Amino acid sequence: MISVQSLRVEFGPRVLFNDLSFSVQPRERIAFAGHNGAGKSTLMKCVAGIIPATSGQIHAPKGTRIGYLPQEGIHVKGRTLWQETESAFGETMALSEKIDRLSNELVKLDPRSSPYGDLLEEIGELELLLDATDPARMKPRIESVLKGLGFQQKDFTRDCSEFSGGWQMRIAMAKLFLQEPEVLLLDEPTNHLDIGTQIWVEQYLVNYPGAILLISHDRALLDTLCTRTIAFSHGRAEEYAGNFSYFERESVLRKEIRLKQYTAQQREIAETQRFIDRFRASANKATLVQSRIKLLAKVERIPAPEQDDAVMNFKFPPPPNSGHTVAKLEAIQKSYGALNIFNGFDFEINKGEKFAIVGPNGAGKSTFCRLITAQEEPDAGTHTFGHKVATSFFSQNHADELDPNLSVLETVEAAASRESMPQARSVLGCFLFRGDDVFKKIGVLSGGERSRVALVCMLLRPANFLILDEPTNHLDMQSQDVLQRALIDYPGSVMIVSHNRNFLDALVSKTLEFRPGEQPTLYAGNITYYLEKSAEDEAAKKGLAPRLATLGTAATPANGSSRQSVPGVNRKEQRRIEAEQREIRSKVLKPLETEFTALEAKIAELEAAQSTLTQQLSSEETSNNPGKLREVTNAVDKLAKSLETSYSRWGALSEEIERLRTKLGIEA
Repeated sequence: MISVQSLRVEFGPRVLFNDLSFSVQPRERIAFAGHNGAGKSTLMKCVAGIIPATSGQIHAPKGTRIGYLPQEGIHVKGRTLWQETESAFGETMALSEKIDRLSNELVKLDPRSSPYGDLLEEIGELELLLDATDPARMKPRIESVLKGLGFQQKDFTRDCSEFSGGWQMRIAMAKLFLQEPEVLLLDEPTNHLDIGTQIWVEQYLVNYPGAILLISHDRALLDTLCTRTIAFSHGRAEEYAGNFSYFERESVLRKEIRLKQYTAQQREIAETQRFIDRFRASANKATLVQSRIKLLAKVERIPAPEQDDAVMNFKFPPPPNSGHTVAKLEAIQKSYGALNIFNGFDFEINKGEKFAIVGPNGAGKSTFCRLITAQEEPDAGTHTFGHKVATSFFSQNHADELDPNLSVLETVEAAASRESMPQARSVLGCFLFRGDDVFKKIGVLSGGERSRVALVCMLLRPANFLILDEPTNHLDMQSQDVLQRALIDYPGSVMIVSHNRNFLDALVSKTLEFRPGEQPTLYAGNITYYLEKSAEDEAAKKGLAPRLATLGTAATPANGSSRQSVPGVNRKEQRRIEAEQREIRSKVLKPLETEFTALEAKIAELEAAQSTLTQQLSSEETSNNPGKLREVTNAVDKLAKSLETSYSRWGALSEEIERLRTKLGIEA
């Protein structure tokens, strides 16, 4: 579908990537990975035709439509939300308008005339084209996509200028989804989405009929959606035949193999050079020396492996000790005009607790953060801080309050305590300010860079109660991992407003969900627990129960010794349920179990082969034989790919079998 050939992009002396070639097949999902500034967005803009490459070519079949969603910078005004999204069907609307215009001209002509017949034929051809676009589906499709992206019915008639930047990106995303281009280019599509909308977008993209190229720092999305990864590092791009987690594992293996190959070649070169140096002056060995010199000149040198970017870590300054109760809200009421946010709301956070705050935009999350930190007074009710509580609050607005005349380092040092001052430079490095970047003035930084500076300032202040509002929005994967590890080890209390599922899951033990017009709901678990539990609650509210759940209540015990009656179900109905259950066991569960057993045997064989090849790779005999080393390395690569595919299928089968057994009441 798209072919990228020998692409090179450079900015001055800096080469982002060189001799990059890859192809995009129909319905493929490809992730671009790498740290910020490595060239991911630049490549996407090249494929979209927005910027030219320094050299190389990008080919696509004639008529291929490519849709591009940038990170930011989209602002629409002068049209309602419905009009703007309806414009995605521009061709359909143009056909309909042309048919109407020609139909009006037709009634003015003599039915017996030649122009009448010609015009009638043209209208017929246009109507065939219009039928192919299925205009009857246009309105329900627009409604479905807009509501899936979080818009409400009342928003449809609002002017687009009334929506904030994050909602403007949703409008652009809605248009792209409705246009359904053959290739979809998405640069950080989930940055401004709440968790519910993220899940909807994820499912939409899984079923999307075209190919997708994706840049994202949402690990869960990358792992679910993508089947190939192109990683950018040190001016080079490498392909990996798997999702992001596969790329992380495989990249470590490749680096180890490259290091072994490089070390083996350097050893061989050194031995040859020693022979040349030893016998250079010997007349008897002159022919051999010249032969070795020529041989050495022909050796294709393996480049020295690049040093990985240092993975830095930091720890929060020791927080001052506090009482058991950190903050408490009692019978809180808060309204803005006619908009009621809280009405009699109670909440308490205790020492060491870590909360996730989730919910759609406008549901009250930011208001809650200002109330819990006492930055804003409630209309009614009381707010109480515990003994010796020291708060530190990060919000996106803090980036706008930084002094534009100070450097990055000066700004951070001014905010740091005396104890944390020595850490300032290293913490900046953790968040992508390295080398001379720390001397840049705040005034020349982008919005995302200023936000990272504000985050570092907050992290270096000693506090025992942290409140973070979307801290990962402008962080790459490595910086997210650094922050996550530091927060896991932090002994104080934490509240995080975020929609980054992977970041939150290992960190929080409680989730507070906000919904417009409803009291917040507390879930005693992390994000995965919250998603599962809230889905169950929604199904219960709607009276929906999976068909298998009904069957499970009539399940026969594993030994088959007795039958269980279903309350309120007559004998005939129970026999029908049992028959359906048996059918599911024979036609669905048994084939899965057979495949699972065969797959486990295959994995065992592959792991044994991998172990043998790994031993060969480490042996001196293989290291000293470049041909043998290449052969074994290729075999290791091939085995690793087969194992990765087998592991993925094993996990999916395991989950499906467990789900069916649970629903059918069968013990494992």
